[in-house]
Amino acid sequence: MSRRLPLLLSAALATAALTSTPSAWAEPRPVAGPAAGSASAAGPVAAPAAAGQGNQPFASYWYPDSILTWDPATDPDARFNRSRVPLQPRTSDPALRANPNARAGEGKIASLVSFGPTSNNPSQGSAGTDYYAFGYWQYVDKLVFWGGSAGEGLILAPNPTVIDAAHRNGVKVYGTVFFPPGAYGGQLQWVRDFVRKSGSRYPVADKLVQAAQYYGFDGWFINQETGGGDSALAGELRNLMQYTKAQSGTEFMWYDAMTTSGAVNWQNALTSANSPFLQDGSKRTSDSMFLNFDWSASGLNSSRSLARQLGRNEYDLYSGIDTEANGYNTGVDWNTLFPAGKPHTTSLGLYRPEWTWKSATDRADFYAKDSRYWVGAAGDPSRIDTSASWPGLAGYVAESSPITAKPFSTTFDTGQGDFYNAGGTRVATGGWNNLSLQDVPPTYRWVVDSAGSRLTPSVDFTDAYQGGSSLRLTGTLDAANTVRLYQTRLPVAATTKLDLVVKTPAAGPTKLKAAIAFTDAPNSFTTIDVGADAGTRWERHTLDLSPYAGRTIAQLALRVEGSDPSYDLRVGQLTLYDGAVEKPAAPSGLTVLGASDVTPGTAQSLRLSWTAAPGGNVHHYEVYRRNADGSRTFLGATPNDAYFVGRLDRAGGESATTLDVEAVSTTFGRSDAASTSVSWSSTPPTSTNLALNRPATASGRCNADEGPAKAVNGSVSGGNGDKWCTLSSAKWLEVDLGSAKQLSRFVVKHAAAGGENSSYNTRDFSIQVRSTTTDPWTTVADVAGNTSGTTTHPVSATARYVRLVVTKPTQTTDPAARIYEFEAWGA
Repeated sequence: MSRRLPLLLSAALATAALTSTPSAWAEPRPVAGPAAGSASAAGPVAAPAAAGQGNQPFASYWYPDSILTWDPATDPDARFNRSRVPLQPRTSDPALRANPNARAGEGKIASLVSFGPTSNNPSQGSAGTDYYAFGYWQYVDKLVFWGGSAGEGLILAPNPTVIDAAHRNGVKVYGTVFFPPGAYGGQLQWVRDFVRKSGSRYPVADKLVQAAQYYGFDGWFINQETGGGDSALAGELRNLMQYTKAQSGTEFMWYDAMTTSGAVNWQNALTSANSPFLQDGSKRTSDSMFLNFDWSASGLNSSRSLARQLGRNEYDLYSGIDTEANGYNTGVDWNTLFPAGKPHTTSLGLYRPEWTWKSATDRADFYAKDSRYWVGAAGDPSRIDTSASWPGLAGYVAESSPITAKPFSTTFDTGQGDFYNAGGTRVATGGWNNLSLQDVPPTYRWVVDSAGSRLTPSVDFTDAYQGGSSLRLTGTLDAANTVRLYQTRLPVAATTKLDLVVKTPAAGPTKLKAAIAFTDAPNSFTTIDVGADAGTRWERHTLDLSPYAGRTIAQLALRVEGSDPSYDLRVGQLTLYDGAVEKPAAPSGLTVLGASDVTPGTAQSLRLSWTAAPGGNVHHYEVYRRNADGSRTFLGATPNDAYFVGRLDRAGGESATTLDVEAVSTTFGRSDAASTSVSWSSTPPTSTNLALNRPATASGRCNADEGPAKAVNGSVSGGNGDKWCTLSSAKWLEVDLGSAKQLSRFVVKHAAAGGENSSYNTRDFSIQVRSTTTDPWTTVADVAGNTSGTTTHPVSATARYVRLVVTKPTQTTDPAARIYEFEAWGA
């Protein structure tokens, strides 16, 4: 029996089912257009309220009629939604697969991911770490930016952060076209509007191509589940896809729902009733098909046979599994899909793998769950138990790598962090996410070979050379350890160098060697000693690879040798390049396109643009504000030539703020800066809530939508989820005010302020402040025995960082801290 409405449920209910923590940078945009079930077929074009203002740009979404009026020249959000990272070629050497059971060149993986509700996908990242920072691209062939709903829009283009990260890893990205059933607001007229012709043209199809080409993504996932159609309508949908493919390289993935009769009838296989949506005689209709979830052994075997009869590869078929509700606890017939000792039957389609993030209690929990989902319970793709109910996908699909050309550089940046470092210097504090800045993650997470104790590699969010994270190696060192990192195909020239930037707890030998394997012996490593560190800061070690000129590198690894009961080393950058670290040309023409008040007189958001640096060797651009003491504060980064600054804070009564934009090369050299000035036209207020929408971090969270940003969003009326909640043993919430401010009082709104039972009000807590991250915390308020829903705490202090520490979270034994607002008032 078919599972009814398998893909529409989360899309139709996306806002309720996956409401991410609101960005501290974002101004939520009202949802326009019809509600589910509305009779109107018109819908909104994604755009800010007024062109040229400094409002938060979002990914584009449309209805079939409204996309016809979309023009990137007049859509003020359009330039912020452009990906500038081309799709990288990939290599996958079967001899280098981590798991002997995994296959290269057979079944692939397509991943359908909802990063946020349709109308709320920020274009260029946001404040806060609460985001699905996916990092296992090496196993994925296609990513579908999942979304669409009757009340928001049916056609959703992916945002550029996801495109940038996917393309950097050689993964194609598709937008979504979603036609829901009538029970969820679907209207057959929308399907008819979609396929409406103008002469020999399909105008909506032309716009789909224009959007994909302008924004820089690869194709569209078509999910047609609106009932009531007929064979003529089904034929027009096929014709539209064939028309599009005849004119462009835009790809399609078709979902197994509508059949050639026009009825919605899930086949759970490739059959004569749906095969023309994949291949129609000699005409290629779509590039792949996502088969519904209730497949069987006989159905997949017949699907493979029919695909071959049609002249198509069986791996163009992606057999779906639904992991939205249960993640790696989902039951799957792995042996039917990937039979032991035999070729894979089809490819695999994952529905909603972001369960690992959505169900996580904090970032550490997310990373643990994501590892379990992709590489199995051991956290090592080479040690997968294929008899387990969920072995880990690395046990079936071999790793692919986009590292096929020089220069190659990584700082082990995951695209999120609690601070931002540039060249080892802290230039911003507070949580952030931006997948455009994510480096290519290690191919092997984590494969460590040792005859003794294995060191533990990890992504470290407490320190970084560049960005918000680094690679950390810890543990007992009692034998040589080889930590495999990257599969590559990189030719060595006479000028090739390998840079490693490392940090050790004490001066002295690092015990570290670079380990390199060449294609003529891909599993045999040649080592080069890194040497000693002179101190405890980040230090660069440049290794000469010229003795290996003419050979091609197949693997990059690290070898640790020696003895140490508590070995601890961080790697902040690994770069392989020819010649010298390149300083790029500077951008020019830095312009403020528009500004909007966040807090009148003290903070505003900005839309910036500039002319890209010539030369084509730019990895990304970084945006800074200049401070009165000569330092700079990082405001954000993008590979694009336009950027949205979510919040620029006024420092005291300054009349203008200078902004810098500099280019960072693919080897992390830095250009001179382009500069401009932003004026402040009004007098700052004498007292305001300085914590409002500021970057906030915390010890943990109870649920995915109860992160620290909820405690500084200015609201207590959003229901029980409009709070920061944590069950961590140490309970703390920290807010970065941006610069040192004079504080007059704190206001804490506890559980009862949000409508919960007063027994959940925080009983014992303290408030602490400090001016820099190296200062000790100073307690300015210490409360015991509180029973009130709202507490006010007068202070006289100057501080940039403020912290709430909860020692007894409730009036009872309930262990959860619940804070609806943490306000810091001052000027």
